[in-house]
Amino acid sequence: MSGSAAREARMVDGGRTAAAERDGGGVSLERVTALLARLAGMLLAASGEGASEVERTVARVGAGFGARTSMVLVPDGAALTVLLGGRTATVAVRSFPDVARLDKVAALKPWAHRVARGGTPLAEAERRLAAIDGAPAPYPWWLKGLGIVLFTVGFAPLMQPTWYEIGSSALLGLVTAVLAVAAGRWPRLARVLPLVAATAVSVLVLEVFARTPAHGGAVLLMLPALFYFVPGDLLSAAAVELAAGFLTTGAVRLVYAVFLLLQLYLGVMLGVYATGGDTSAMFDVAAHADLPRWATFLSWVVFTLGTVLAFAVPWRLLPVLLGTVYLTVAVQSGATKLVGEVGGTFVAAVALGVLATVVAAGPGRPPRMLLALPGFFTLTVGSLGMRGLTSLAGGHPVRGFHDLLSMVTTVVAIAVGLLVGSVLAQRPQPLPVSPDYPAAAPPPLP
Repeated sequence: MSGSAAREARMVDGGRTAAAERDGGGVSLERVTALLARLAGMLLAASGEGASEVERTVARVGAGFGARTSMVLVPDGAALTVLLGGRTATVAVRSFPDVARLDKVAALKPWAHRVARGGTPLAEAERRLAAIDGAPAPYPWWLKGLGIVLFTVGFAPLMQPTWYEIGSSALLGLVTAVLAVAAGRWPRLARVLPLVAATAVSVLVLEVFARTPAHGGAVLLMLPALFYFVPGDLLSAAAVELAAGFLTTGAVRLVYAVFLLLQLYLGVMLGVYATGGDTSAMFDVAAHADLPRWATFLSWVVFTLGTVLAFAVPWRLLPVLLGTVYLTVAVQSGATKLVGEVGGTFVAAVALGVLATVVAAGPGRPPRMLLALPGFFTLTVGSLGMRGLTSLAGGHPVRGFHDLLSMVTTVVAIAVGLLVGSVLAQRPQPLPVSPDYPAAAPPPLP
């Protein structure tokens, strides 16, 4: 799901006159507020997997300069209030949530830790944050496109373990990759990208790849190529936020995830109508499996490599992400045999939450959200929603409602599992104390 973040900051406090000049370029309310507003915008832009850490990170960085902060969050914006030296400023920050540039997420964590400890000159903090914000993408556009193709091919065996599924997914993934890369250059296309991609993939599948039931149902052939846009991670993140008490962000993110799911569904239906096909073709008919186990095992390597390239994850994190993917898959497979599908998903989510929290401990470690992302994808929540909607449209209400109910159950299982895993593994992390900052964490500002 690629997208562009746009920030708008508006100063509400009227005390910005000669105070900044009197500071002589030192720590002033205006400069600290501008730094925190930029940080909040960057964190929001990377919050496609949840905004639960935004408020705490901003508070810790502000504490490094002796400032107190309070935030009111929604997924695409925040009202940030900063108190420093007896003066208060409020800034409105807006930024569209996405996960397209995870290299920035990885770079922000050590920067925030260093600044939160205190002693970092404000000018240096500003310079380093600007460098992170303005850094070019770590991979060229063609590698991102290759990543989307690998992401698609690696996911394909989860839908149908057949060579035909892999081959068709490679070609359909190439179409998805071309559209995603083009959307990065043409913002108008980015606004309707899920709809356009779903329509194009639907037409190709119905006209070229789903000519015989022996190759499997049309929906199963479409899903790997559309998985890059399927909002399974957003659905899970929304449920996590609701479970953690972030009611506004969770509810809004849930609505947006459903909207994206409906866009994909509408695109698939437009493809059906454009080809003159029958909606009854939208039924899951799995082909006979002919993929050896070693190929299924290696597909997760392809999938993880695609995730790294498609979402701009630093290359050095590939081995760690491979470990989280294989752990999630192994735990889910083993637990499913013991306690069923829902129980297996819950246990896998708990294991993923514990692992991501433990590995993320320490300022030099990757952020927890980045570590958990591939595990989000492997649990395939959003694909159940797509299959349910298309089955309903195809005149198969029992199967459609079954898939939709499974999606809701799985979302809750993942969300609660990740939350439980985080609670089990996380240690209390009090706000740092600076010379001008109270020893106790400040209460929210009035």
